[in-house]
Amino acid sequence: MATAPSFIARQPTPQDNLDAIRQAYYDRISAYDMAPLWSVLQGLVPREPATQCAPAIWRYRDVRPLVAEAGELITAKEAERRVLVLENPTLRGKSRITQTLYAGLQLILPGEVAPAHRHTASAIRFVLDGAGAYTAVEGEKTVMQPGDFVITANWATHDHGNTSSKPMVWLDVLDLPTINFFETGFSEHLEVESQATAREDGDSLARYGSGVLPEGFSAPINRTPIINYPYARTRPILERLKRAGDVDPRHGVRIRYANPFTGGWATPTMGAHLQLLPAGFAGADYRSTDGIIFVCAEGQGTTKIADQAFDWSPGDVWVVPPWKLHSHHAGKESVLFSISDRPAQESLGIWRELT
Repeated sequence: MATAPSFIARQPTPQDNLDAIRQAYYDRISAYDMAPLWSVLQGLVPREPATQCAPAIWRYRDVRPLVAEAGELITAKEAERRVLVLENPTLRGKSRITQTLYAGLQLILPGEVAPAHRHTASAIRFVLDGAGAYTAVEGEKTVMQPGDFVITANWATHDHGNTSSKPMVWLDVLDLPTINFFETGFSEHLEVESQATAREDGDSLARYGSGVLPEGFSAPINRTPIINYPYARTRPILERLKRAGDVDPRHGVRIRYANPFTGGWATPTMGAHLQLLPAGFAGADYRSTDGIIFVCAEGQGTTKIADQAFDWSPGDVWVVPPWKLHSHHAGKESVLFSISDRPAQESLGIWRELT
């Protein structure tokens, strides 16, 4: 029978010897794939979030020519998705803009088709430039315009095409880092480039976003059935709220893209807002635990992040890292789109904000 180890407190040892004894002990337990918690505890359980992300901005006037140049180098079919990934400066090589989200600028030229596929990562598109290209999702084609918020849900078959005469550029945001953290990534390609579409453009919005429902419809619980929230429909809501004086001192006039069945977030892992900053708006400081990606849809202004200031104009994309104080200032009336991993954090009970 094995003898149980004896847990007897040792007599104090001179510090010079103690350091060597401890290191020898750490070396021995390392051979058994173990490590001392006390040497890493402070980093594992911090007093408050210590982000590895950096504030950053991608100005559209600088990156738009580079996106266009990609169209000369590779076709949408060859690339599958012709995208320039927006990498956080402190996370280079990891294909992420925050620790949980991927972002990129996608280009589709006239006459091109980005082939149909599906994956376990959820995706959104926010249209920056061009008009008339489309996304087809699960049998519905939606023609996109600047400012449209388009959703491709988890494992939904989708493809893109451009039947217009102009290139289109949009911002992609996916929860790929989150999916890959859980090591649950799957993908599948269709045998045809474009899926067959059986419903009219805007069908999901008309069916499910108008206060009525088709008889017998069973609503999905955790995501919206709507694939496109058109800017032409959401922008006037901001104006109506502004006229009513519904202006938050931190966010201006802000609305949330919602699941019409539950009132919750449009997707379970990513949550998006659209906000209007009145001319001369000087926002109060704000911070929250979700790293936030912002896009300027209209206007001109500045976002202060900690001790840095980022001037922005239409098409610019910038990121506020988790738990960083920031505030928005608008020289003229401006509209900002934003998206973050807030729904995932809320579902885990870990999201916080400082008000």
